[in-house]
Amino acid sequence: MNTPLAHALRPARLLGAAALLGAGLIAGCGSDDAETQSIKVGTVAGPETDVMQVAKQIAKDEYGLDVEIVEFTDYVSPNAALADGSLDANAFQHEPYLNSMVEDRGYDFVIAGKTFVYPIGAYSERYDDIANLPDGASIALPNDPSNEGRSLILMHNEGLIELNDPENLEATPIDISNNPHDYEFREIEAAQLPRVLPDVDLAFINNTFAQPAGLSLDDALIKEGPESPYVNLIVTREGKQDDEAIQNLVKAYQSQAVIDKADELFKGAAVPGWK
Repeated sequence: MNTPLAHALRPARLLGAAALLGAGLIAGCGSDDAETQSIKVGTVAGPETDVMQVAKQIAKDEYGLDVEIVEFTDYVSPNAALADGSLDANAFQHEPYLNSMVEDRGYDFVIAGKTFVYPIGAYSERYDDIANLPDGASIALPNDPSNEGRSLILMHNEGLIELNDPENLEATPIDISNNPHDYEFREIEAAQLPRVLPDVDLAFINNTFAQPAGLSLDDALIKEGPESPYVNLIVTREGKQDDEAIQNLVKAYQSQAVIDKADELFKGAAVPGWK
């Protein structure tokens, strides 16, 4: 149709199309803004997830941030999920472990904030005093690089073994320079340590897995104190640490309500690492 009326209608049609396009752009911007108000965070299943649930509620109430918690049962998957973009952040690891994973796998991760120190302890179902541990005792260690070194350093500090370098946070049994009691070491995945406890004389178990298994840090024959350097972290990808959503998550976590929940769950064994 090529009539004066058609010519007259064209500007109106163009204006209508422009209006629709503008509305689409506005809607698109609104969608992006909405996305910044939600975040996916990885945790390890158990009491640490229960603590994050409190932070989730505070984030919603105080910052309008929707937090989706994704639970894992091991220490490797939360970092893999963060690296592939399935998560925006995770909260389960301390800095020595983070550093070892970054070095080993090339992750481009940064620390967004600190959470708690969850002390590691050495537990036994056979002995009630570390002095009673016999020569040749079987000792289970977490097999991830940093927590294994963490356990061996505790043994070194107790005078049970001697390490070549007691400052080496990634020490393994091959770094033991003197084993006067001929201890036998078994390297076990951290999540499995409560299950093997009946089969060994001593097992070093992170609070993450000890508490759900009914183990209290008060019962540990050896344990870390509040001076431990192993404070847990909220971790994200490089360049995301200053995002509003990430910072609001950190603020929500570092709150009194979260401290109170951690005290309830860990019976005072969780030490705030940001203070």
